[in-house]
Amino acid sequence: MPAQKDRWISSLVFLLFCACSIPRSGSASLQQELSPRHYFSGLEAGKTSLAFFITESWNVSPGAQPFLEQIESSAEALQDYGISVVKVNCPKEDVSKYCGKENALRKAFLFRGNRLIREFPTDALFDVNSVVAHVLFALLFNEVKYVETLADLENIENVLKGKSNMVFAYVPATGTAEHRAVMEAAFVYGTMHQFVLTTEAALLKATSQDDPDVSSAWLLFCHCQWATEPAQPCRRTALAQPLTLLNIHRHLKLMGAPLVTEVAEDPEKISTVHLQLGLPLVFILSQKETYEADRRTAEFVAWQLLGKAGVALLSRDLVDLNVLHRSNVALKTPDEGMPIQYLVLEDTDEVITLVEDKNKVKQIQEDEQEEEEDEDEKENSNQDIQDDQVVEAVSRDKKRELPLEQIRVLTEENFHSSLLEAARTVVLFYASWEAVSLAVLRSYSEVATHLKGTPGVLLCRVNCWDWPGLCSQENVTQFPTIRAYKEGQQSVTYGGMWATEELSSFILLSQVSCPLKLATMDEAERYLRGEFPSELSSHHHTSLLGVFSTATSEAREAFEEAGNILSGHVRMGMYFEDDALALSQKYSVSPPALLLARSGGRSVEGIALSKHSLQDMVQMIRYELLDIFPEITVSNLPQYLQLGKPFLILFSAGDISQVESKEMLKVAKGSAQQKFVACWLNLKKTPVGHGILRTYFSTTPSLPVLLWVNLHAGGQVFRFPSEQSITEVNILSWLEKLQAGLEIPSSTLSEEDWKPPLPAYNFLQMMDPSVPELSPQPGDTPVQHPPQSPGGDTARGDTATREEPSQQSTAEEAGGPGRDLRGTAPRLAARDKQGKRHSEL
Repeated sequence: MPAQKDRWISSLVFLLFCACSIPRSGSASLQQELSPRHYFSGLEAGKTSLAFFITESWNVSPGAQPFLEQIESSAEALQDYGISVVKVNCPKEDVSKYCGKENALRKAFLFRGNRLIREFPTDALFDVNSVVAHVLFALLFNEVKYVETLADLENIENVLKGKSNMVFAYVPATGTAEHRAVMEAAFVYGTMHQFVLTTEAALLKATSQDDPDVSSAWLLFCHCQWATEPAQPCRRTALAQPLTLLNIHRHLKLMGAPLVTEVAEDPEKISTVHLQLGLPLVFILSQKETYEADRRTAEFVAWQLLGKAGVALLSRDLVDLNVLHRSNVALKTPDEGMPIQYLVLEDTDEVITLVEDKNKVKQIQEDEQEEEEDEDEKENSNQDIQDDQVVEAVSRDKKRELPLEQIRVLTEENFHSSLLEAARTVVLFYASWEAVSLAVLRSYSEVATHLKGTPGVLLCRVNCWDWPGLCSQENVTQFPTIRAYKEGQQSVTYGGMWATEELSSFILLSQVSCPLKLATMDEAERYLRGEFPSELSSHHHTSLLGVFSTATSEAREAFEEAGNILSGHVRMGMYFEDDALALSQKYSVSPPALLLARSGGRSVEGIALSKHSLQDMVQMIRYELLDIFPEITVSNLPQYLQLGKPFLILFSAGDISQVESKEMLKVAKGSAQQKFVACWLNLKKTPVGHGILRTYFSTTPSLPVLLWVNLHAGGQVFRFPSEQSITEVNILSWLEKLQAGLEIPSSTLSEEDWKPPLPAYNFLQMMDPSVPELSPQPGDTPVQHPPQSPGGDTARGDTATREEPSQQSTAEEAGGPGRDLRGTAPRLAARDKQGKRHSEL
């Protein structure tokens, strides 16, 4: 009942407001038969009148009749605005300014007191709409700004930012019904909002991303009061209905309502201006723990639905709702007697569709009902599908046969003899019942097919479930583990991505000595130019050449050890002949030094080696091999996360343009490039970027979009102004304001740690530790090297090192990749249940 009463009162107020625009019979009439002397002597200060002067001959002429009829009809409408319409009869002997000139008789004159404001040709006042529109436009000339260019419009917006809102209207021509509606609205709302008018079609197109129909009138409400920074644009909400006074009033009422209403009572009792005007109200159900995130979601949805529906934030902690706990959205319609619908939605897109598509509510409810009916059945039938995605994927493909004929099975009897058969033997140590091992085995089989026939390479596998003694002898305490063996050298443990391409690259690169020792300066120069041994010709890695003199043996030994550690991951050469000084000085450095050849040797960078320890050497090489302006992919992201720096990242729907690439490269090479990682992400090549953007903004914004993301301190996400072009000057200026605290973050990520399902699934920790563990020779004492990131910082997602140890994670604390073989008793019962995932096992 209260909602019905509020709606009735609102309707009554609105009808009273609109009454001024409805002509009232007999309420006003045209004042006639006034002489010029009588008219001018009766003018009062502050009173407005529209006068037209006629002679007896002009009064009876056929051309005057249409004008006289329309001007007389408009008298009633103008009277509502305090404007009187006066017909002045000129005597024959009067030769004054208004009666004596023929052209004056073809005009109407608008006076305020005895001061002339504007004169109108009678052919411009062709109907009631044109009369009212032109007269009000003249009266409100200083209040309603007329603009012709985009610069004029932006200047007005800049003045209004943080202070007031703007109503921008486009009409194809003045004197139309739409023009009248805008002027009448400005007469009422002009003290609340700045009204701006244009008839320029080019200006309308410049203000819209779409291609608007310039033959129709448009009205935009510009929310300049929300723009608190000079560079922040005014949001614009278009009037979706025809441009009439009623629709303008309705639109301005909606724009003046709170963006999000916070409520703490039964939704059935809630009434807002949206419901009163016949629009639905969307409730975002919130709770104390998620209030900030829910508030941001509600504001985002409210901007998307502005003018279409209201949005309210409903606290579950303050209101006892007898609904499902997982319900997160409620919809209240303005229809009398309709119950509130409580729904479970996945994302904000579904909320918006819910309002725009009325059939969506019924469809969602039917889906939820079916889901509840089948829940028990699904639980029984899906017991074999576990929570972890890796386990689920392996279980889903458990009947798939893998082509493992190219991979030799090793046992305790043939292990050591097999290592001698090829120049490079690669061995996968795994467990046949463990999900990650089986997933890696799938990639490993694809690598075997890809490298089939490659000379000097033998791919093997050891099932540690069947041969635990062999795995223990090789110090394989975690699985899966991949090792590359070469006679006379220490084995190298793989620590990169488990995908086929990365594994293949590691195996081929590990064939070549690392570092590759070059005998002559000519060989060193050709190495820098990209002329490599045939084994490396297909791999487009950045080449690194260490140059040493005979007096720098300590640095050279550390470089050689670093090469052994990085074998398979990095292409390294070494030159330490007598003319090494001449080679290094050519690139403006002195031995010991590193020479980096990027882009096929077209540019060579010289870097002096100041630290000679193995740890420092490995970290320096890894850091220097990172691209200056990299494309972020799933495989290389961990390398840049380990730096612990903020990201300046450009999200693109495809390859970025040469202009954007050039400008971003300037920023990356600038003096501040040590403070952050400048990079870009191609959503076509790395679709997971869509999910990242939805995490930041709830929906994918228009691309390209440049963001500043600090994952390591606060998780704030800042968006580069979309109206600015991506140039070095604009970016640096924006970063200065950002560092000064003048920018408002677009969103803030949750402070909750990004934990893996289990400690043993912490793949970011497994990948690329600072100094990978070298497999000890028989009889050596194993040494564990815990992973570190440059500067000693731990990446945001690297949480396993901070967790309390458990029975299953005790072995993980020793460091290194894979799942611990110890503590597997709880999983042994699952072995019979899962069975062998592939027939070959």
